[in-house]
Amino acid sequence: MAEEMNQRPPIRRGPMRGGIGNVQKAKDFKGTTKKLIKNYLLEYKWRIILVLIFAVGSTVFTILGPKILGDATTEIFNGIVSKISGGSGINFEKIAQILLTILTLYGLSTIFGYTQGFIMTGVSQKITYKLRNDIAKKINKLPMNYFDKKTNGEVLSIITNDVDTLSQNLNQSITQIITAICTIIGILVMMLSISITMTAVSMVILPITGLLVKKIVGKSQKYFKRQQDYLGHVNGDVEETFSGQNIVKIFNCEERAIKQFNELNNELYRSAWKSQFISGLMHPIMNFVGNVGYVAISILGGYLAIQGTITVGNIQSFIQYNKQFIQPINQIAQISAMLQSMIAASERVFEFLEEEEEKDTSKGDIDISTIKGNIEFKNVKFGYTDDRIIINDFSCDVKEGQKVAIVGPTGAGKSTMVKLLMRFYDVNSGEILVDGHNIKDFTRGNLRSIFGMVLQETWLFEGSVKDNIKYGKPDATDEEIIEAARSARVHHFVQTLPNGYDMILNEESSNVSQGQKQLLTIARVILTNPKVLILDEATSSIDTRTELRIQSAMDNLMKGRTSFIIAHRLSTIKNADMILVMENGDIVEKGTHDELLAKNGSYARLYNSQFENDD
Repeated sequence: MAEEMNQRPPIRRGPMRGGIGNVQKAKDFKGTTKKLIKNYLLEYKWRIILVLIFAVGSTVFTILGPKILGDATTEIFNGIVSKISGGSGINFEKIAQILLTILTLYGLSTIFGYTQGFIMTGVSQKITYKLRNDIAKKINKLPMNYFDKKTNGEVLSIITNDVDTLSQNLNQSITQIITAICTIIGILVMMLSISITMTAVSMVILPITGLLVKKIVGKSQKYFKRQQDYLGHVNGDVEETFSGQNIVKIFNCEERAIKQFNELNNELYRSAWKSQFISGLMHPIMNFVGNVGYVAISILGGYLAIQGTITVGNIQSFIQYNKQFIQPINQIAQISAMLQSMIAASERVFEFLEEEEEKDTSKGDIDISTIKGNIEFKNVKFGYTDDRIIINDFSCDVKEGQKVAIVGPTGAGKSTMVKLLMRFYDVNSGEILVDGHNIKDFTRGNLRSIFGMVLQETWLFEGSVKDNIKYGKPDATDEEIIEAARSARVHHFVQTLPNGYDMILNEESSNVSQGQKQLLTIARVILTNPKVLILDEATSSIDTRTELRIQSAMDNLMKGRTSFIIAHRLSTIKNADMILVMENGDIVEKGTHDELLAKNGSYARLYNSQFENDD
């Protein structure tokens, strides 16, 4: 499989997403927002309306608190003054009523807040569930060339990071936006009701605060960007160094690797220090400006109290409102960043969901149970990209039951032919026929059920040995599984494992070698009893002794079954009915092993070079 890597389009490495201080922005904020609302949020509109009602109620009850507490303060102050003047003193009954009222309001606010949070969490998780389902379904409908252009990490990032970002920010942003707006309006109304003059003084502080925030953010942003860039460099260097640790040690490059890492790490340190320091100035500066404002308000409040135009309790209430007023403004700035990240994540998810899917060209009336295994390639032309054609004009007629070997130098197009046969890719021109039917007339599922394929790379899922063998035939009986394992010469080995066929395979299954894993994948194919068998370097990871042990079983398996064998070890395909020698996407020679050796052409050179190399 690896031989076509130099022919395939280069994989685009995606940039690191997210990051400290680095807000991802959507390319089409408005359009993506409409899609999110129309495709997902509208389904839960009544729940979202309830969330808004409870969010408003929770905020209103909270806002009323300081004003009522101010009334309690005024009552206590008046009671003390009354006592000094020889009056009745503090009216504790009235204070108790005020405190009971405030406790009731805060209690209701808590209940409303909990309810809206509970509802919104449910909505966001249901949307997340639906999105992941949509993505999982989409993956199985995408053509293979999509994954040639994307790394596994990029696709995984959409399923995990982007969906999580959307879920978390959606859960928080909707309620916080409503809460922040209600808080600003409510506090402003309450402040104006207490004192227009003091409110005007408070408003003077806002532009000063905004100007300082803008300055600090502008200064720190470039360092945050630099920090994010070097964080990507450091992560990439660490991944590369650890992945190639053997190479680093073989060539004694430890010192060079350490030096390179230190250079990148130092740059990361410098940019991170500056970004964090400058952004860290925001809080103390904001506090300073806020405290200056509190001092101004306190002095003005004292003056107005002396003048008799405001009560002591109202001064206390106003100071509390003034402290709370700046918080929702900062909150809105944070929500704005959250919304940008959420919509950017949504945009990437929607782009994935809108990718062009594999086209269904099937006629749906082909009975695959009658398929015998006649395969014909007619003037096939193919390239992974239109400007890089690697199969020029491939024609070949394979009769049922024939054992066909495909050989050639690296990059000749051997594995590509198999991928075209199974419709992992569609031909640019020409056609491939199975028993006279164009493979495009089959559904992809029916077409691939005709074939059994053993790849060069072993792929076992986490689960029991039994589950892995019957992966292609879930309803297989234990007897069928054991018989398949016997045919693959792996039954005895499985019996020696702890728990035998019920042993769980995972990355830590160190007692299962690469060759033994390959035998299990062969057993998996044997169990499905395919009409056509494809072995793509199937014995490459198996030692010579093991290869010889399973060769007779493979020969028995291939009897009466059309078989395609891609192999570099030419000694393993001597008994093939037909050997196709490929160079640059074309068949340059065709015949049996003895016939091709007698021609003394490309096959003979390949065969003889292997034995020269072995010597």
